[in-house]
Amino acid sequence: MFEFLTEHHIVAAVGFGGGILLGLAARLGRFCTLGAIEDLLYGGSDLRMRMWALAIGSAVLGSFTLIAFGLLDPGESYYLSIRWMPLASIIGGLMFGYGMALSGNCGYGAIARLGGGDLRSFVIVLVMGVFTYVALSGPLAPVRNFFFPQVPVTSETPPGLAHHAAALTGLPLSAIGLAIGVMICAAALSGASLRQSPKAIFWSLVVGLAIVSGWGGTAWVSEHGFEALPVVSHSFSAPVGETILFAMTGSLRPVSFAVGSVAGVWTGAFIGSMIRGHFRWEACEDPRELRRQIVGAAIMGVGAVLAIGCTVGQGMTAFSLLSISAPVTFISIFAGAAFGLRQLIEGFRSA
Repeated sequence: MFEFLTEHHIVAAVGFGGGILLGLAARLGRFCTLGAIEDLLYGGSDLRMRMWALAIGSAVLGSFTLIAFGLLDPGESYYLSIRWMPLASIIGGLMFGYGMALSGNCGYGAIARLGGGDLRSFVIVLVMGVFTYVALSGPLAPVRNFFFPQVPVTSETPPGLAHHAAALTGLPLSAIGLAIGVMICAAALSGASLRQSPKAIFWSLVVGLAIVSGWGGTAWVSEHGFEALPVVSHSFSAPVGETILFAMTGSLRPVSFAVGSVAGVWTGAFIGSMIRGHFRWEACEDPRELRRQIVGAAIMGVGAVLAIGCTVGQGMTAFSLLSISAPVTFISIFAGAAFGLRQLIEGFRSA
């Protein structure tokens, strides 16, 4: 296969395929983090939050199945090879959640909405991508490195929940991961709202499949290829900035999984919006709304770098390997989003 396609092309194709699934899930399955939080807090519905939990559970099951068959080494992932910094997860998660509420979408959701013709999301994607790199390797990078240096794991046990449980009990890592995945799925399906919606269950499983396909595809290329390509899956913080750089300097840099993933989400969302007949060009007519979205996107970009991931990167991809950072970051994102939504919806009026 490597005779016809380079390893970079293959991992980009893997990202593109999984991204299409994620884009379709957003447009056809209404899979959305901020929407799930808003429904839970203000809409009286836990359906989309349970969808998120089922997607996490299925991703955990799929990822640890790969681990059980020796098709994925979780220690090669960024989430389990970098020392966990609790304060960075909390601060970054709070920033990301608050910025998400201000802008009205996370990076994944903005790309999906852009696929439906929403030009406001184009601004969010650009600003978030730029500020991600401002904090990652731009002017804010020295400050970030001073307070939150990302250093490799030095202990024998990676910062994963299943890894620590295996070290304490002596039980097989994959067995622990699979058991936790089953429990997460069972908890998600314990609510009648999800059990009574086959469509919601289907799209939740599609999202889980997209995450697992990223791990499996990039791990296969890493194992059989000759270039030292990273083992990754979907995230929409730094990859958004990487895609912007590729769009400007594509002749100077190879295509990557991240670029394929972002392009795939946009393509899947476009297809989904055409299927439902929802594609329409939209623009922001209120300067105050545009200002709020720009500020929110900037906060999201910086927060995602601190937390080493976004709602998908930490909330799904890192969670699929049961990284310790994932639940902490996701709870922080939820809290930040709840604070931002209250500010926007209630205006902190006293009872």
